[in-house]
Amino acid sequence: MAPGDELSHSTTNTQVGFFSDAGELGGSHPQFNEICTALYEREVISLAHSQITNLSLLKRRMGGLPYHVKAIARHMVNNEALSNPSPLRVDTHNGSWYAKQSAKCPGINHLDDSEKRESWYRKNAKYGLVVPVLVLNIEGTHIELDSIDMVNQDNTQLHLNKNGWFANTGECIHSTTQPDDDSASTALSVERKILLRPSKAIVTAACCGHAWSFKSKRSPRALTLREMRLSTQLNWKNFTLNPKDQ
Repeated sequence: MAPGDELSHSTTNTQVGFFSDAGELGGSHPQFNEICTALYEREVISLAHSQITNLSLLKRRMGGLPYHVKAIARHMVNNEALSNPSPLRVDTHNGSWYAKQSAKCPGINHLDDSEKRESWYRKNAKYGLVVPVLVLNIEGTHIELDSIDMVNQDNTQLHLNKNGWFANTGECIHSTTQPDDDSASTALSVERKILLRPSKAIVTAACCGHAWSFKSKRSPRALTLREMRLSTQLNWKNFTLNPKDQ
């Protein structure tokens, strides 16, 4: 199953069991419960205000919450012990990643590197790879995490799980928005999306929810549970697919 795909799991656990399964890796960590609570509350609020009308889809989303929340929390509390840890700090109170925000969006500086982008994606584009997408709209700019779920035969175009088809040069060929996504009401006619070549600065901005207006920094946006899940699957050494995932 591709990163970001919804998983369905039983929700028969009690609230206590949800936050701290006995013997579970990370479950005894003092910050595990705090992160779980923050992630759980944020996603429940998001679902409550979403435009989802498909009851079956809503049930799957709710059913997958325990699995995804605990997986993210385990990764965050064990981050420093991982073989390829994230360089970001963990904000346990908000269940998010934290790093100093740059004055300007780092993705803007990479708009003219289409040749380097094309070369990088020709070499590294594979099913399951987590990639950054620059989003420009009337409110400003931010960078989102997405994942590749299809690459065409001659490796010149790729499809992202949420954002649709892109050329290896970064150009958006056909933008799509998942029906269950909270941004479904966004007017695509005033939104531009560009596939970026990952770098530490770009991926850091995406993981931390950094956002900018056209004049200054904005308050960080809260990442969706899907984006948080993708942030735990990054290979910070070179942003290519981990050998174990291929």
